[in-house]
Amino acid sequence: MDKTWAFVSDFDGTISKQDFYRLVMDQYFPEGEILFKKWKNEEILDIDFLTTVFTSINQNEEQIIHDILNIPIDEFVPSFIQDVQHEGADFYILSAGTDYYIYHILKNHGIKNVEVFSNEGYFKDKNIHMNIDENHVHFSKRYGIDKSKVIQNLKEKYDVIYFAGDSEPDSHPAQYADVTYAKADLQRILKEKEIPFVAVDSFKEIATDLKNRGVL
Repeated sequence: MDKTWAFVSDFDGTISKQDFYRLVMDQYFPEGEILFKKWKNEEILDIDFLTTVFTSINQNEEQIIHDILNIPIDEFVPSFIQDVQHEGADFYILSAGTDYYIYHILKNHGIKNVEVFSNEGYFKDKNIHMNIDENHVHFSKRYGIDKSKVIQNLKEKYDVIYFAGDSEPDSHPAQYADVTYAKADLQRILKEKEIPFVAVDSFKEIATDLKNRGVL
């Protein structure tokens, strides 16, 4: 095994400072707030909520890409990824959103050689649609992609998996990661589930912890 460890990160709210669904709702789908409350109350599945929001944009692709590229990210992420790769490790993105906007943002920030595990997304009829394959090895009825399965598969390839996330979907893969860096709501959720984690607010803090561990 050439590479002994990998770093896996959620995207929305962890790498990015704004969730894509929130941008869409704020700009194009304010009536989605009712749906948002139902989702938070677990009355509807995550994938159904996102599908409705992403197909309520009704803008040309040029405008959508413009909006995507204006989503701010943690400014330390590009150099962090380079540091991980410089150490001979791999960096992965694991998102229950869609790879459509993730790839645009990665390219915009010059981030290369990063594999993305997410729901496949594509532009059609002025909206973003997701291609959910129920026969895929990582399929999840609730999220589209089962983050836990991805982490478990990666653990077969690496000795150590470091994981970073910020919200409820990330609590599931956190059970299988060797070290979890938790931001925002994920800290409370993991505390309630008694799953160990390192509390952070940024990738700069994650880098500091990895340096203290002698990893970076």
